[in-house]
Amino acid sequence: MTLIDTNVILRYLLNDIEEQADKAANVIENGAFTLPEIIAEVVYVLYRLYSVPREKMHEIVSPILDEVSIDNRDVIEEALSVYSKSKFDFVDCIVLARKEILKENVFTFDKKIANRLKLEG
Repeated sequence: MTLIDTNVILRYLLNDIEEQADKAANVIENGAFTLPEIIAEVVYVLYRLYSVPREKMHEIVSPILDEVSIDNRDVIEEALSVYSKSKFDFVDCIVLARKEILKENVFTFDKKIANRLKLEG
């Protein structure tokens, strides 16, 4: 399997540079994996550089998770869902999702996250 980075995923999702999008599709079709950190960067770039609304992020990014391998896919799906419905940074959404899905204990000084965790727990 081949590790794919942010740019490969962006070209694949956006199909904005045809030659690169075709190569990205080929790599993905032949077996690829990515990392949660890369998905976080994809979300950041889509939001900041391409002005993708938060509400659309889950809809746009989630399909790539069906086509590549990624550890804790359900955590990333949940993080995308939380991100699309909140004002949390995506990395904070991963923390919240890990608490929800993996039942991990979370210790934070971030008051917004702490308040959300108190509401959930």
